[in-house]
Amino acid sequence: MHLEGAGEGEKMQEKTDVILHDHNHDGVDRRGFLKCMAWAGTGLVCVMQGGVLKSFAAAPGMPWGKKEKAGDLVFAQISDSHIGFNKAANPDVAATLQTAIDRINAWPVQPEFVLHTGDITHLSKTAEFDGAQQMLKGLRAGTVHYVPGEHDVLTDNGQTYLERFGAGAKGAGWYSFDQKGVHFIGLVNVVNLKAGGLGQLGSEQIEWLEDDVKHLSSSTPIVVFAHIPLWSVYPDWGWGTDDAAQALSYLKKFGSVSVLNGHIHQVMQKVEGNVTFHTAMSTAFPQPAPGSAPSPGPMLVPAEKLRSVLGVTNARFVRGNHALAVVDSALDQPAAAGGPLGEMSALAMRAER
Repeated sequence: MHLEGAGEGEKMQEKTDVILHDHNHDGVDRRGFLKCMAWAGTGLVCVMQGGVLKSFAAAPGMPWGKKEKAGDLVFAQISDSHIGFNKAANPDVAATLQTAIDRINAWPVQPEFVLHTGDITHLSKTAEFDGAQQMLKGLRAGTVHYVPGEHDVLTDNGQTYLERFGAGAKGAGWYSFDQKGVHFIGLVNVVNLKAGGLGQLGSEQIEWLEDDVKHLSSSTPIVVFAHIPLWSVYPDWGWGTDDAAQALSYLKKFGSVSVLNGHIHQVMQKVEGNVTFHTAMSTAFPQPAPGSAPSPGPMLVPAEKLRSVLGVTNARFVRGNHALAVVDSALDQPAAAGGPLGEMSALAMRAER
C-alpha cells in the first residue's frame, strides 16, 4: 500500500503498539492511558466509567446486562465521506458511504440520531453537498447533526455549508443540544485552516463554550464532537487543535466527557483524566498512521482490503453506570456486526488508573 503521489518505490513503515505492563499476562497494557489503533478495521467496545476506560472484544460473552444491550441512548458517528473524491484510493466514495448507511440501518437497535464529524464533501461543491445530503436522508435514524471539515469550507467561507446544515448554529457552525440527559457540543476547528496547520477554535467559540456549560451540573455527561482531533495526535501533520486545552479546561468539572473526532481516517483513542478522546474511520479512504509516511493523504490499499479500513461508529450511553460505549466496525464486516453485541474480530483491552 502507498500514498497517492508517493514514489512507486516508497514503502510504508508499519507500526505496532508496544505493551509496557502486561500484569495479567493477557496482552493488555494497563498503565497510564491507552491508545488504540485499529488499522485492520477491527471492532472495539469501549466503556467509560468515572474516567476509567474499559474495553472489551465486541463478541458473545461481553459483560453487558439486558439494559446495556440497547442503552439509554444509542447514536452513530459517520466521518469523512468526501463525496466528490474519485482518485485511485477509492474511485466510488458514494458506494462506500451507502454501505455505511446500510450498515447503520441494519443495526438491531437503531440510533436516535447520527453525528457526521465533517468532510462531508471533498471540494465544497454544490453537487457534492446535494449528493451527500440526498444519500444521508436514507438513514432510518432520521436526524443527522453535522460539524464541518476543512473540505466543507473551501469556498465562500463555509456559507454553503451553513445554509444547508447550520440552522440555529452560532458563528461558523458551533452549537449544542441535549438528548436524554446527555449534553452534546458541536465545535468547529477548521475555519481559516492553513495547509498542514493545527485546527483552531478561536476565542469567540471558546467563550461561547464556557457560557454553554457553566449552568450544567457536574454530573451531566458531555459529548463533544468536532472534525480535527482535540488532542495532539501528530502536530507535524496538523493532527491536533492549537487551543483545545483552553476549551477543555471548561469541562474539567464534569465526571464524564467524551470527545469524538474524524479527520485522520483511522481509529485512535486516548484517556486523559476525565476525558476520553476517540477518532473514527472514514467512509471514503484511509490515511497513513502518524509519522509512517512522508505526509498525510489518501492511501492506496489493495481493492479487496479497502472496506476493511473504512467504517462507522456506534455509541451508547447507559444511564446508571455513566458509561459511553463505543463500537467501531469496518465496512467489510457483516451488517449486523455493527450493532450492539455484534460479532467481529477485535482487541480486548482495559485501561485503569
